[in-house]
Amino acid sequence: MPHIVFENKIDLDVFSKKFLPIFKRDSTLIKIQTIFVDKDNFTALLPTVVIDEHHQEFLIEISTRKDKTTIRLYPNTDPEKTDGIKMAMALLAKQILDNYPDFKITKTNLSNYLGVVVA
Repeated sequence: MPHIVFENKIDLDVFSKKFLPIFKRDSTLIKIQTIFVDKDNFTALLPTVVIDEHHQEFLIEISTRKDKTTIRLYPNTDPEKTDGIKMAMALLAKQILDNYPDFKITKTNLSNYLGVVVA
């Protein structure tokens, strides 16, 4: 399962106010328009559309714990893990890093995709 873990806890309510819609179109279309944060400020869901070999609509989840933040695919939506899906997650991670430059990624299986978007 693709994932990105940051060593810090993000305040999802604050991030939701800073969030900018993501729209990328080349050979793959990626669209992340909005973010929904739960009332306890522990989890956010981002409805996402990726059109590459397939047209897929799914949710990306940002979850927080005491001292970490994780980006992953929401388990109840199970898209095929294409390059476009992985790139969508990397673009979201880039936006987090742009807003929180002191954050460090501690664990991921998307290094190749992060290398493309995080310069």
